[in-house]
Amino acid sequence: MIRSELIQKIADDNPHLYQRDVERIVNTIFDEITGAMSQGDRVELRGFGAFSVKKRDARVGRNPRTGETVHVDEKHVPFFKTGKLLRDRLNGKS
Repeated sequence: MIRSELIQKIADDNPHLYQRDVERIVNTIFDEITGAMSQGDRVELRGFGAFSVKKRDARVGRNPRTGETVHVDEKHVPFFKTGKLLRDRLNGKS
């Protein structure tokens, strides 16, 4: 599902809301999650999962084509851990 499909689904399920308002709500939620993660905070959505940021240390890597060593800088990457309810639902336990 992509963002526009999510917006359309929510708008269809809530006919009393205008589509532009639903779009603003969805964009605000994503912006808040992104903003919190960019500050290094953890975002938890109970039953769904938790978004966090993990730090990857600098290291020496290899160019797979040439075999030459390459310095890879330290970086921060997004990480998502599923919640128990979502895992159970995906595995048919609930």
